[in-house]
Amino acid sequence: MKVLSRDFTTKEKVMLLILCLLLVGLAYYRFLWVPCTDAVSTANSQRESLQTELLTAMAKEKQLKKMSDELDALGELQETSRMESYNNTKAELTMLNNILEAANDYSISFSGVTKDGDQIRRNFSLSFETDSFAAAKQIIALLSKSEYRCLLGDMQYSVALRRLGENETARVTRTVDDVVYAETVNVTTMATFFETMYGGTPDAGLPADKTV
Repeated sequence: MKVLSRDFTTKEKVMLLILCLLLVGLAYYRFLWVPCTDAVSTANSQRESLQTELLTAMAKEKQLKKMSDELDALGELQETSRMESYNNTKAELTMLNNILEAANDYSISFSGVTKDGDQIRRNFSLSFETDSFAAAKQIIALLSKSEYRCLLGDMQYSVALRRLGENETARVTRTVDDVVYAETVNVTTMATFFETMYGGTPDAGLPADKTV
């Protein structure tokens, strides 16, 4: 049997070379480029998902840190007061008036209410006058450990002297150049009552949730 054979022409060799290059290119694209591209796309999707989970975890951690700081500021759990349901304004004002009866004079001004989830913060400013540091400290202690959760902050005080009138007495006095003066202590502070919407009834005074 005679085998037919012949040499390829230059043109045929070039076409075969081109065909081989095309086959190599197709194999590279199918078995290397496509899998690598898919792997990179999958990795990018996983990275975005992990970044989202990380941001969510960081937000939760920030919220937990905020809650922890507030609890630390309020003191140990067994020493804290209870958080009443919204709206507890009348009871809080009654309690303030009862505590401040020991002061010579006082002023209370509620400045606003904020809502963060189920937590309500009722901010107010307070100023009062007593005739001694001991009396002022007693009032502050009663406020910080009151039955309704109350956080005090930004506290300032000053001492003033008032000349005593004839036959007038005072708990703390100072004598300057044979003149007797009564000592008075003035205290100002910003404070916050904490309430909860759990068991509370919304009303027209309830602000929008600041987290929304």
